[in-house]
Amino acid sequence: MRPRDTDLIDGLTPKQLQVLRHIAAFHGSQCYSPTIAELATQLSLSRSTVFEHLGELQRKSLLTTSPGRARSLKLTPQGQRLLRHSQPQEGEEPAASPTGLPLLGRVAAGLPVEAVENRETLSLGSCFGTGDDLFALEVRGDSMIEEDIHPGDYVICRRAQRAENGALVVAVVHEDQATLKRFYQEGDQARLQPANPNYEPIYCDDCRIEAVVVGLLRKF
Repeated sequence: MRPRDTDLIDGLTPKQLQVLRHIAAFHGSQCYSPTIAELATQLSLSRSTVFEHLGELQRKSLLTTSPGRARSLKLTPQGQRLLRHSQPQEGEEPAASPTGLPLLGRVAAGLPVEAVENRETLSLGSCFGTGDDLFALEVRGDSMIEEDIHPGDYVICRRAQRAENGALVVAVVHEDQATLKRFYQEGDQARLQPANPNYEPIYCDDCRIEAVVVGLLRKF
């Protein structure tokens, strides 16, 4: 019989749950998984202790990894469900409830239109949908400046392992370097194209697509 999420939570030690949370948070912010050394530093544990915790999490089908491949730790669907159903540990801030902004109507950027108030709510969910595959990243650097993507902007991303030619993607190259570029498959190679003449395209045969960009947020 398949174990219930509550049974799995009861079977985890606080440290194992903490390791799982850190992997999920790191992957959500960096778009790739942490190394054992990084986990050890973050959690103030020895590498051997972290390795043991990872082994237990894999044994309980909460975590997967690819042998011989760096930064391949990934929560299983069962592990993701467990974190959604688990309570924050002592000292942790509970996850904020999704909120939205009042959407009061439309404003003209050309000819003026009649000002009519129409009360609705605008949220990320209403614009882009919801789900575990949706996340945001803050843009660092100016390699996409000619596409009007500036440092400090936030790109809204949907997790994906494939992308159409010309799609704006978050890709990981050289095993652990994430970059925001236009993706083009050219034979056996991928070309990651910047939008700034000061940057050269990145050509690689080990490119890994992590997400496709579906939106942009900017604060003035």
